Amino acid sequence: MGKSRRTIPEELLLLALDPTTGTTAQPQTLDLGLAGAQLVELSLAGRIVPEGDRIAVVLARPTGDPTLDHALELLRRRGSPVRAAHWIGGPRLGLRQTYLAHLERCGMVTAVPGQVCGVLPTTRYQASDDCTNAAIKQRLDTAIRTGVPPDPRTAALAALAHSVGLGKHLYPGNEGRSSRSRLRDLIRYDPLGGMVAHAVMDVQNGLPAQQNRSPQGSGTGTGTGAGAGAGRSGARAAGRGSGRVAASRVGVR
Repeated sequence: MGKSRRTIPEELLLLALDPTTGTTAQPQTLDLGLAGAQLVELSLAGRIVPEGDRIAVVLARPTGDPTLDHALELLRRRGSPVRAAHWIGGPRLGLRQTYLAHLERCGMVTAVPGQVCGVLPTTRYQASDDCTNAAIKQRLDTAIRTGVPPDPRTAALAALAHSVGLGKHLYPGNEGRSSRSRLRDLIRYDPLGGMVAHAVMDVQNGLPAQQNRSPQGSGTGTGTGAGAGAGRSGARAAGRGSGRVAASRVGVR
């Protein structure tokens, strides 16, 4: 996989990066979203395919991206298809920090050391190219504003951004309410991204993987019924309840 195109995990993390504070929004749930984004990216690369609510490796050849290849190898070692929710909720700590370090090596972000309260060391991250971040956000804005079905990568990115609660970061306040709703609705344009996003929300809610949820079922709804219910519960979890699950799995400041 060449580096002419940013991967979905990279774009999700760049979307979450606050240009003012140098911190990431929704840090407690972002690791879950990054794990889900890896699944989508590996599927687009032809390495894995969905089988109902499970993920199966069909091509173990490395992609050339070290973070994706590590995830692919872990999936391969499972030996049999694994439920997306089980994979996303598995004990793989620190994906956010792994990807921040990866983006720094690639020159996409710059690490800025500092201190909290003048004592505790901390590191903030600034995007090296604000135009890149603006271009990622513009793709979501265009899909929300025009209502034209987005390409699969943009649809998956929107679904994952919604699933981890980035809507209020990207479209804050009462004036952003309709945009947040439309961001959620973009989930229907990519079946795999929708399935993965629902798995992320299931993990946040502490729910078991739903055995009869298929990519088609979760990705092609019209915003009513079970699909919309999952979206609403996921948004609430991302806003207030996800810290309980994430705190036990994501030991990252």
